[in-house]
Amino acid sequence: MLKRFCCMMALLAVTLGSLGLQAQEAAPKTSGNPIFPGWYADPEAIIYGDTYWIYPTYSAPFDEQTFFDCFSSKDLVTWTKHEKLITNQEVKWAKRAMWAPSVLERGGKYYFLFAANDVHEGEVGGIGVAVADKPEGPYRDLLGKPLIQRIVNGAQPIDQFVFQDDDGQTYMYYGGWRHCNVVRLNHSLTGLLPFNDGSFYKEITPEHYVEGPVVFKRNGKYYFMWSEGGWTGPNYAVAYAIADHPLGPFKRIARIMERDDTVAVGAGHNSVIRIPGTDEWYIVYHRRPLGDNNGHHRQTCIEKMEFDAQGHIKPVKLTFEGVAPRPFESQASKE
Repeated sequence: MLKRFCCMMALLAVTLGSLGLQAQEAAPKTSGNPIFPGWYADPEAIIYGDTYWIYPTYSAPFDEQTFFDCFSSKDLVTWTKHEKLITNQEVKWAKRAMWAPSVLERGGKYYFLFAANDVHEGEVGGIGVAVADKPEGPYRDLLGKPLIQRIVNGAQPIDQFVFQDDDGQTYMYYGGWRHCNVVRLNHSLTGLLPFNDGSFYKEITPEHYVEGPVVFKRNGKYYFMWSEGGWTGPNYAVAYAIADHPLGPFKRIARIMERDDTVAVGAGHNSVIRIPGTDEWYIVYHRRPLGDNNGHHRQTCIEKMEFDAQGHIKPVKLTFEGVAPRPFESQASKE
């Protein structure tokens, strides 16, 4: 009887050990790329509290691109999908596509800015603002109309990016059609503030700019990133500039991300996250699978982003592996 009991315990130990080994082997070692399934583009990445969030465009033909999903993660590897945080049923003036989110938390409220309707002069559309009590929504249309719908300095009002500087001032960089403007937003994100010279819009377009502006601050310098090339084509890419002021001037330095014919093409429209209290950075972007010529087939991916001794961004290599798990416990804020 004792011998039989010992054999059973030994068998149980082996079984538990095997299950533990299988679980260990099953645990993802990296995020992989793409980091979550589905066609998603223009990812806006941010940290709220101890959680990473990604707000992408649902990548589909324009008349189907009428809602937003978002994704959350505690470690950059395992992602949870939150469906339809806002749709064009809530945004009554958005009759066609909505895309390219930018997000910001302020005073316990979560703000969600987006482009809608592929607007041209005289049409209704442009940049909208929504607000919610939780990062995953549901979001409600804050204004009932676009925040910006005019064509100013040749810039179509799309691809907005909201940046809050250290002094609390909020800037919004936006623009398609190869022109980029910057404006100042009021505290409630419901309107624009004038610059010191009384103007409301300043064009800051760098060389080869097409769309997708992103701004972050590192070591007192303002980094301005944008996308070059056509968004449906294989040669979409990311370039950057550095300035001493949020208004520039921004002089193009180099491309830091582009196609890799062994991995993927059409790599662009990125965002950036920094681990709070560190100099550890990640770039979140979309790309298209090799051999897939459908311009809407875009996938969200992530890579490490590093700097050289002069503060220049090192070229980013596209990978299938993505990044290692990176949980953290510190409070975060958007750069």
